[in-house]
Amino acid sequence: MYAYERLPFAKPPIGELRFRAPVPVEPWTGVLDCSHYAEKPVQKNFMTQVIEGNEDCLYLNVYAKPSEKPLPVMVYIYGGAFTVGEATRELYAPDYFMAKDVLLVTFNYRVDCLGFLSLTDPSLKVPGNAGLKDMVLALRWVKKYISHFNGDAENITVFGESAGGCSTHFMMCTEQTRGLYHKAIPMSGTVHNYWANTARSDFAYRLAKHHGYTGENVDAQVLEHLRGVPALELVRHSLLTPEDRRNGMLFPFGPTIESYVGEDCVVPKSPVEMAREAWTNELPAMLGGTSFEGLFMYPAVAANLKGLDTLSQDPLKMVPHDVRLISTEKENLEYSERMLKMTFGDATPSSKLFMNMLDYYSYKVFWHGLNRTLQARFAYARAPTYFYRFDFDSPNFNFYRKKFCGDNIQKGVAHADDLSYLFRNSESWKLEKTSGEYRTIQRMIGIWTAFAANSNPNCAEISEVDWQPAKKSAPKRVVNISEDVKIVDLPEYEKLLVWDSIYKPENLF
Repeated sequence: MYAYERLPFAKPPIGELRFRAPVPVEPWTGVLDCSHYAEKPVQKNFMTQVIEGNEDCLYLNVYAKPSEKPLPVMVYIYGGAFTVGEATRELYAPDYFMAKDVLLVTFNYRVDCLGFLSLTDPSLKVPGNAGLKDMVLALRWVKKYISHFNGDAENITVFGESAGGCSTHFMMCTEQTRGLYHKAIPMSGTVHNYWANTARSDFAYRLAKHHGYTGENVDAQVLEHLRGVPALELVRHSLLTPEDRRNGMLFPFGPTIESYVGEDCVVPKSPVEMAREAWTNELPAMLGGTSFEGLFMYPAVAANLKGLDTLSQDPLKMVPHDVRLISTEKENLEYSERMLKMTFGDATPSSKLFMNMLDYYSYKVFWHGLNRTLQARFAYARAPTYFYRFDFDSPNFNFYRKKFCGDNIQKGVAHADDLSYLFRNSESWKLEKTSGEYRTIQRMIGIWTAFAANSNPNCAEISEVDWQPAKKSAPKRVVNISEDVKIVDLPEYEKLLVWDSIYKPENLF
């Protein structure tokens, strides 16, 4: 394997470029040291609460191998709620992919306010989505230069997980990426998830006030003040109010409909509308999620058990905010009853029904968005869509369940647990070749690389199934990746119908 790390694809986004769209890097002279990956973008670590990273972060990594012919290219976009993330071998080492004839690219993009702060004054050139624009520029770099690494510039796959899956779908929907790649794999996140569209608010002003600003909410003055704050300080404070959290807001800075359409605009209108008209409706896609996505909410739910005991007093919290905004009071009350019935049956919500609430979050935060995207592909795409459900449960190798839940929950395939079987990370260890974990890595890498190479996930590692594209006439059918790989009826399907029922048809997809 050859590793080329810390390759610059943009000028450092500092000074006047802070919060703005990235600018292509100028050629370097001499020999560039590509022996170690770049620091992560500036962020506040979810687990340790430590502020870390570097504002000068726009670099990518290319992992290649000897080959007599150009290799399919796989470009990975990391997740992290648009708030954290990194393109490092600590989390995303290429080892498993390098067993196949592919070339892997990972890259940094800006997160939190540095990647998603948005202002309305066109003269300031900060309409939002700088982090998404980092992705666009990285893809342009790959398309232009990857042949120098023996990558096939005519066979590029973009894939990502969680916020990275949502970002992958944004890259599928925006005109900025037209022609830059050839297929995509959004994993556990799409633009149809409610959190994919951050409502415009006064978050830039709130952020400035946290850092000593005493003026009015005037964009130019707010921007000038924020450009004077050290980057590591900008991500220190949480800006969400109790009302924001009640409305289901997960983060203040994320993708948003841009306040005006400039030459580098990525999100000019509703992401749901963009998906209907996406140029990639002509390209193959594969999408899916894990079987118990909601386990990622264990820390938050465990910290607020009282909220479960009092949920009956405020049932509207069960209705997604985007639905509440466009529904009548009577409709919202009816929807909340449906949500309570689906989640708790005839029981009264309480802390004893902790796991029911985690199941609810599986649908609210991930699975319903995935299903809406599948329906959108049925309606508008003219290329195949392959649908999967990752359900392999390991007591020790499902790293993200252990990270979210510790030893409190011993079973369940949590959000991001599929990544344990695609990327080696700092907590991985050498597996026995007879183990289920080893076999699952072989299957996952086989599926992902077969799709990248051939636009079809069928491969020797899953020869026991004939995986056909998803069909509108059989919307429940899904490939379930567990101890065995089988084609099954989606276990989540009936609850997804309930979720569909609270959206008006014109807003569903």
